[in-house]
Amino acid sequence: MNARERAAYLLNLIDEDKMIFIVRILENLVEFAEFPNELTAAAIKEGDKMLANGTGERYDSIDALIEDLES
Repeated sequence: MNARERAAYLLNLIDEDKMIFIVRILENLVEFAEFPNELTAAAIKEGDKMLANGTGERYDSIDALIEDLES
């Protein structure tokens, strides 16, 4: 039995009231598989453009970023 067949078998053993948890797990896995999504891809592209143009801020540590945000 391959993994897909085993998963189908196990799904048939799960009570309907618990199936929502499985559906949410599967949705998260599918969403992760589509990473980066359109919004994330646009943000990455914008960041690459900023690096190429020398614009924006760069931080060497999280502490430096937080310090700048708090000022």
